[in-house]
Formats: sequence, structure tokens, C-alpha cells
Amino acid sequence: MENPLKQFLYAGIGLAALTTEKVQSTLDELVEKGKISDSEAKKVAEDVIANLNGKREDFEDKLSGVIKNVAEKLDYVKREDYENLQKRVKDLESELAKSKTKKTATAK
Repeated sequence: MENPLKQFLYAGIGLAALTTEKVQSTLDELVEKGKISDSEAKKVAEDVIANLNGKREDFEDKLSGVIKNVAEKLDYVKREDYENLQKRVKDLESELAKSKTKKTATAK
């Protein structure tokens, strides 16, 4: 099963795309019927897109905060931190092995 957060994000993106398409088709119909001008329709479409982009950024910020909060509560370790620790352990093990080799060589 895919990551639920990823599914949630895709659903939000899909909803935004669907909303934009619906607004555009409604505006096209209004222009065809002569109820608004082409320039008015473009202005409304630009306003809707700008509004959606602002809401998307706000949504992403809020979602990021929620994810960080959940990660902290679950004592989640970021992959980058984990990989850095793994590298440090390998380096230390290598140094320790070299140190042991030197001690046994000097003891003989």
C-alpha cells in the first residue's frame, strides 16, 4: 500500500486541478453566452489560480507542521540522520580495528 500522506497529497493536487478545470470550463461557457468578456474571464481565471496557489502553499505549510509534530511524537529519525550515524559507526569501527592491529603488531 502506498504511503497515506502521499495519497493525501495527490488527492489535494487532483482536487485543485479539477477545480481549475471546472472554473475554466464555466468561464468558457459564460464567454460563449456573452455574459462576460474574454478579458474578464482571463482575470477571474488568474485570480482563481492565484488563490489556489496561495491555499496550496498554506496547505503544504500546515501539512509539514503536522508531519513534523507526528515525527517528534513517534521519535522518528530522518533517513539522512540515520545514514550519517551509520557512516560514523563504520568509520569508528574501522579506526578501532586499525588501533587493535597496531597494538597487536607492537606487542609482538
